[in-house]
Amino acid sequence: MKHLFILFCTMFLGHISMAQSLDGAWTMVESDRKGYQVEHTLIFTGGYFSEAIFEKSNGKFLATKGGSYTSDGENLNLTYEYASNDSGIVGKTKIEPYTLNGENLALGKLNWTKIDNGTPGDLFGAWLISGRKRDGEIQMRDTSGPRKTMKILSGTRFQWIAYNTETKQFMGTGGGTYTTINGKYTENIGFFSRDDSRVGASLQFNYEVKDGDWHHSGLSSKGDPIYEVWSKRLE
Repeated sequence: MKHLFILFCTMFLGHISMAQSLDGAWTMVESDRKGYQVEHTLIFTGGYFSEAIFEKSNGKFLATKGGSYTSDGENLNLTYEYASNDSGIVGKTKIEPYTLNGENLALGKLNWTKIDNGTPGDLFGAWLISGRKRDGEIQMRDTSGPRKTMKILSGTRFQWIAYNTETKQFMGTGGGTYTTINGKYTENIGFFSRDDSRVGASLQFNYEVKDGDWHHSGLSSKGDPIYEVWSKRLE
């Protein structure tokens, strides 16, 4: 009976461990040398990740890095496609040990708290800009080239990043929180590398997923009409 109990506990705990997932958004806050509170937001979408770093009080952008990842349950293999503050790591893979314990993630020397688990998740995933409507017609583009604009979304957080994997150039990013309600996609800007004054603004768009692609229309942050098509990245 004792052996059966131990076996049951082992199987039960193993099931819980496997049920835990990195998918979603994570956060941590630290103080910099000047005493400012710096927030880190980390999004995992099943095969891609992005970390954004900004000042908590005003959204001042500090850095971002990300790319693709794989996991063996004990280590993450992080392959960088972009890094705003260190282009030397682009194209390289870093192995980081990690442990998951409920809503807590220990990754390397950092400890993270889960914000969401990827739900509600209408647009959960990593997407690449793949088309735009011009003169009433949708013009598609190849997403396999080195120059990319990616948007990565958890259940409640988003980040877009423009970069070039060949030149290792980082061209811009922005992010914050979002909602998808009744066909309306609303972004609440929490940081924006190109213009800090946009922090705090909310932008609403129409959205629809057609044949697996995300169709996105409305007015840009500059007030210009846009119609974009985004295609999901596959692992």
